[in-house]
Amino acid sequence: EALQICCGAFNMAVGDLVPLATLGTTMPSGMEIARRKLRGESSNGMLCSAAELELNEDSSGIFILPADLTLGSALTDALGIEPDALYDLDLTPNRPDALSVLGVARDVAAQLGLALVVPAVELPTTGADATTLVTVDVGDPVLCGRFAGLVLSDISVGTSPDWMARRLILCGMRPVNSIVDISNYVMLEYGQPSHTFDLDTITGAKLGIRRAADGESVVTLDGQTRSLVAGDGVIVDGDDAPIGIAGVMGGASTEISESTSRVLLEAAWWDPASIGATSKRLGLRSEASSRFEKGADPEIAWAAARRFAQLAIEQGAALHPGELRYDDGVVPDRSPVLVRPSRVNAVLGSSISTEQMVTYLTPIGFGSVARGDDLLVSLPSWRPDSTGEIDVVEEVARHHGYDRLGKTVPRSGARRGGLTQIQKDRRVLALTLRSLGASEAKPMPFFAPGDLERFGVRSDAISVTNPLVAEESVLRTSTMPGLVRAVATNAAHRNTGVSLFEMGHCFAVADGIGTHVEWDELGVVLAGRAAPVAVDWAIAVIASIGRPAPVFTSAHVGGLHPTRAAVIDIDGTVVGEVGEVDPGVTEDRGVTERVAWVRIDLDALFGIDRVVAKERPISRFPSSDLDLALVVADSVPAHEVVACLAAAHPLVVDARLFDVFRSHSVGEGRRSLACSVRLQAPDRTLTDADVTEARAALLAAAGRLGAELRA
Repeated sequence: EALQICCGAFNMAVGDLVPLATLGTTMPSGMEIARRKLRGESSNGMLCSAAELELNEDSSGIFILPADLTLGSALTDALGIEPDALYDLDLTPNRPDALSVLGVARDVAAQLGLALVVPAVELPTTGADATTLVTVDVGDPVLCGRFAGLVLSDISVGTSPDWMARRLILCGMRPVNSIVDISNYVMLEYGQPSHTFDLDTITGAKLGIRRAADGESVVTLDGQTRSLVAGDGVIVDGDDAPIGIAGVMGGASTEISESTSRVLLEAAWWDPASIGATSKRLGLRSEASSRFEKGADPEIAWAAARRFAQLAIEQGAALHPGELRYDDGVVPDRSPVLVRPSRVNAVLGSSISTEQMVTYLTPIGFGSVARGDDLLVSLPSWRPDSTGEIDVVEEVARHHGYDRLGKTVPRSGARRGGLTQIQKDRRVLALTLRSLGASEAKPMPFFAPGDLERFGVRSDAISVTNPLVAEESVLRTSTMPGLVRAVATNAAHRNTGVSLFEMGHCFAVADGIGTHVEWDELGVVLAGRAAPVAVDWAIAVIASIGRPAPVFTSAHVGGLHPTRAAVIDIDGTVVGEVGEVDPGVTEDRGVTERVAWVRIDLDALFGIDRVVAKERPISRFPSSDLDLALVVADSVPAHEVVACLAAAHPLVVDARLFDVFRSHSVGEGRRSLACSVRLQAPDRTLTDADVTEARAALLAAAGRLGAELRA
């Protein structure tokens, strides 16, 4: 039946076969063909361009079909177009292997339990050896870790077969010519970008790879002149002139054209960081650079090059024997990692057997070798995202199926957070200190070099590379300097007698390690108070969190008064010190009053087991107090005297030191310790005989320490 079709194209001639969309046809764009008028004439269909059929992007005229097709045939049958499936994958940047058919097929095969079969490549060769036709010099093994090159001749540049062009279009790529299209096709298949050079346009028949120098430039395939900087990767010719930007885009001077007869194929692995930096700086993002900057497979370049040659030979090209191959560059470390099946199950909350884990890992290229109860897993070259045990755990979970890991039903009702025991103890300490009348301070932890020495504290401080103030570049090794400064600031404002505390971290260089140590510390300054007050505060603070009673032993402590300092000992562990700040330190900062000091290493204190409180009945009967002034040698610690009195008689319920007196009247190297002792019986009122007996026992016990009752 004759049909009147109106058409505005002029590229047809009598006898041409063209595609016709009849009335009722739905075009790929979704438009339905209906009877329409064109310049007053009815048109009963539409003659189609290749772009309207979405076969390629040519919209310049009607698509002229081969003359040997059968008139009236369905276009898909005549052109051999078969139904195809197009997968639109939303990939995360860490999976560059899935930017290829091979990468996706590997995962699909593993999920379906099928074997992954990569078609064999058979390559007949002819002519001179490729190494005699061109040379390759990799001058930067970090930039180019792998290089694979082939030489093909008898090239006839034209259009690609319809099936190849169609697949490229479906994947969002524009067909260019038969050689460039093969390069793009293999990139989609294997994930390996490649570049083709017109061999006859390469000066000196030599290809070099190096870093660019500032000021160099190259005209790229898009016709733009790109200025290069030091660090950019470039491909150069025999004259050392750039002819392409490595891993990003080739140069126009060696572009494949209709006159090309010999092709040099380059398939390389480029350093991701270098390609990413160059691509971003130039604002030039290509299909190749997007793959290289994510991390292409460094071991697939040669296989991709051979696949390119196979497709080119099918179109009449001839492959020269010989390999332009470089395998000695720097590529990512793929050392095996130790995977603990127990850890896998702990992370996933599963009970997957070791054998099942191996079953999941093997099809996707993660080889496993038993090492005791664990697995030594090799990491495939195409998975740059996998570098450690946790990445292998993710692969096991992915192929086991997240939906098979089970579900946890949230607990009903209110869910409240909680404090750790250390957090609770810190809060109790702060509350205790506030109840004693201290205020919490937060001095800056930074000091100038030499400041810590002037305070008398340890000087092995850590220097800060980026201090807030250039003059204060070292971290504190004690909380004392900052708190003493705070006392001085208050004194300058006529606010004396302040009590301050701070809980914070201190830092120092670790001996013999070359790193640093860090600890949590409590510091307390009591302006206008003497050392005995510091002892009372230390006892109260330690008791508030249930630790054993401390023992105070006289000692020389940096930054404290030489004769008014002691270390705090709990069950053989030194947890800090008490005393008075050295007058030289306080006077240097304008503080005229005495300053008592308490320092407690909180890490050490919290590491001591707390005392389990025991019930003790309270006597209903009155007590009797005795005050004893005992003269004892300076070498006898006061705490030993107090402890001796406390254990001297069953009626003693409390003993404490309340005064220390030194004078020539008590003798050189001796001092008088005034102690208060409380006596109480649980079942009766004390008699004079009871008190006399207890007093005698107290003096006898003190005498064993060399103490005498002061006259």
